[in-house]
Amino acid sequence: MSAKVRVLVLRTAGTNCNVETAFAFEQSGACVDEVHLEKLFSGKVKMADYHIMALPGGFSYGDDIASGRIFANEMRLRLGRDIEHFIQDKKLIIGICNGFQILVKAGILPGPFVPDAQDHQAVTLTHNDCGKFESRWTHLKVEGKGVWTEGLQDVIYVPVAHGEGKFVPLRQDIMAALKAGGQVAFRYVRADGTPAHGAYPENPNGAIDDVAGITDATGRILGLMPHPERHFLFTQHPFWTRLAKSPQGAKSPKGAKSPKGEKKSRLGDGAKVFENGVNYVKKNLL
Repeated sequence: MSAKVRVLVLRTAGTNCNVETAFAFEQSGACVDEVHLEKLFSGKVKMADYHIMALPGGFSYGDDIASGRIFANEMRLRLGRDIEHFIQDKKLIIGICNGFQILVKAGILPGPFVPDAQDHQAVTLTHNDCGKFESRWTHLKVEGKGVWTEGLQDVIYVPVAHGEGKFVPLRQDIMAALKAGGQVAFRYVRADGTPAHGAYPENPNGAIDDVAGITDATGRILGLMPHPERHFLFTQHPFWTRLAKSPQGAKSPKGAKSPKGEKKSRLGDGAKVFENGVNYVKKNLL
């Protein structure tokens, strides 16, 4: 039996995108376990047994205090050493929406992660400038040179759904370092790929420098506010019937079922993100 890429999708009270995230990794060829955070605390499940850790979207712990704050504190204070070893073993982490909020508030992004650091947070994700929950499709400019973004089109189309998605660095020098190090993975742009320059609704939350996602310095840890798992299939595109072809021109994912009336399912813009993670593990960790 060949070795399998093992993905840990973490969830807790309020997480609600774990099923879609697991589906995306499964269709990309991974073996996925959706695991409640308490099972890691109790030792019933070991983080070290996995190659990829995914923190999906949702409203963990009801977003009490601030989005992702309680989950982040538990990750850093109760699982800090396990996470440190996971990163040192060159494994992958992805945080989507609430997962991104957790990664920055735990100090895992932009990195380097130091479990017992007093000043562990360098950036944050805070309330949208528009003052309301944003649920819309956005265009993203793909930047940086990380594991997760390899082979993506220059501009991809994926939805956002958040009330606290505004990216803010603690200081200007932190923002400068992210740009200089190629750690800005995604930026909100207009439909033609030109900069949004903070304009609403192209930039749905007022993120500084239009930042929608970042990586650590290695490119192996990714956090982003938009949801690539919600545009995994071509038919999830809001007007897919009017498009001539799949945005990525990809074939059907293994095991994917076509909606009634459609002969063939194809992949959407977000699928390559998950494929990249699985392929990295196959090439480097198995």
